[in-house]
Amino acid sequence: MSKIDIKYYNNLKSWPFKEAEQIIKRHGGLENFKVPSKGHILLETGYGPSGLPHIGTFGEVIRTTMVRNSLMSLIDCPTKLIAFSDDMDGLRKVPDNVPNKNMLKEYIGKPLTSIPDPFEKYESFGHHNNAKLRSFLDEFKFDYNFVSSTEQYTNGFFDNTIIKILQNYEKILEIILPTLRKERKSTYSPFLPISKKTGNVLQIKIDEYRPKDNSIIYTEPLNNKKVEVLVTGGNCKLQWKVDWAMRWMALGVDYEMCGKDLTESVDLASKICRVVGKKSPVNLIYEMFLDEKGEKISKSVGNGISVDQWLRYGSPESLSLFMYQKPKSAKKLFFDVIPKTVDEYISHCNSYDRLEDHKKFDSPVWHIHSGKQINFKSDITFNSLTNLVSICNTSDKNIIWGFINQYDASINLQNNTQFDNLIDYSINYYNDFVLPNKKYLNIDDSNKAVFKNIRDVLKNKINENTSAEEIQTLLYEVGKNHEFENLKEFFKLVYQVLLGQEQGPRLGSFIKLYGVDETIKIIDQKLKSIDNVN
Repeated sequence: MSKIDIKYYNNLKSWPFKEAEQIIKRHGGLENFKVPSKGHILLETGYGPSGLPHIGTFGEVIRTTMVRNSLMSLIDCPTKLIAFSDDMDGLRKVPDNVPNKNMLKEYIGKPLTSIPDPFEKYESFGHHNNAKLRSFLDEFKFDYNFVSSTEQYTNGFFDNTIIKILQNYEKILEIILPTLRKERKSTYSPFLPISKKTGNVLQIKIDEYRPKDNSIIYTEPLNNKKVEVLVTGGNCKLQWKVDWAMRWMALGVDYEMCGKDLTESVDLASKICRVVGKKSPVNLIYEMFLDEKGEKISKSVGNGISVDQWLRYGSPESLSLFMYQKPKSAKKLFFDVIPKTVDEYISHCNSYDRLEDHKKFDSPVWHIHSGKQINFKSDITFNSLTNLVSICNTSDKNIIWGFINQYDASINLQNNTQFDNLIDYSINYYNDFVLPNKKYLNIDDSNKAVFKNIRDVLKNKINENTSAEEIQTLLYEVGKNHEFENLKEFFKLVYQVLLGQEQGPRLGSFIKLYGVDETIKIIDQKLKSIDNVN
């Protein structure tokens, strides 16, 4: 990662740099920066492996990676990114998207790494989902270190911090208890012992805390006997908010972001850190994704988009752009946003080289590509490609490439594989979303003159040197000549007749891409059909 000239530091405006600035301030500021005693700055993302990784997981890791890259471009200090799996958590319910559900019902309450794998591939359900997480992150070539909660609890890595939690349990209870309902207060404890009898993570009242002995005493539900157990060595797990604070302290986490639904957890975990005499990390709290109705996306409801679904219609870079844009604002995440985001990515790529050097750092392109050079540019949009597929009514890429090469012979598969992928995305989007909703409008006596006028303009006023903008201007004149009060209605009519939809691409650009002669042929066919009827 190349370094950014210090003179640009105070003018960097993009949110990943602003987050990096907060981390730098945590360690003395840019001029007085001190490398932490652990020898690196640590950024963390968390994952609950009771389910498979999803688009929110991708969003959190790519956003954190953007902050990390910004940080590395500003300071000389090693950085690490941890993908932490809370795999010692007890199974609360059986997920809907797994086999052998009846078998899993028998293991409710047990740590995820103590439950047989319903897929019968790994030593436990937790290990299966951890493998899926790592495969998911590796597919996108993320640079990260994987850390398992179970391993850190059982190998003693967390022990010293857990002991500090026990020594401060009264102060921690003073922080947590006021936030709980009355019935929960009576049984709440920061410590969840793992039952030697059943292996379950026990959500029970602790009878006695013994900080001097590093132990707690509880009543075993199975036989109603008092049990004393060390809080170290993986004998106990901590409650979620306390566990999060403990993890920050033990690992030395400098930065972690999370969704708005965890705002209270961040606040309480930060207070716990202060009670123990430690710093909490810098936190970015991002807004949640919404569906097309404006409702919160939920894995259990299934009203969101998966990573695989996005990648059927758009590039990984376009998904990264969607995650980059305004993380503190709620965003609708449904299929209609994909073409728009793909075209926004193309637009950013097209304009990147024209930016002044210091402004490139605040371009989404710099953050999506980790500050590396990009080669992809195109004046053909995803929207235009989809409509080209639509008017050709084909899924044959060779036909689409034929039109592309008529438009620009310099674009080919060998020198632009990203554009070839763009054709695949447009074909998939057309087949899945456009084709099922096509409703062509026939030319009739009320609009026949309009299309004859368009045809004549294309025949007589346009040649191979006419620009897309000039074609657009000539079409505007047709609309005005036929006294459309609102030119949007004129273009809507053209879209409905030619494309079978109410909206479409900028017509001048599309006709330039599809070809003037080909457009004339389509109009002639439409006009011929009405002449035959009459």
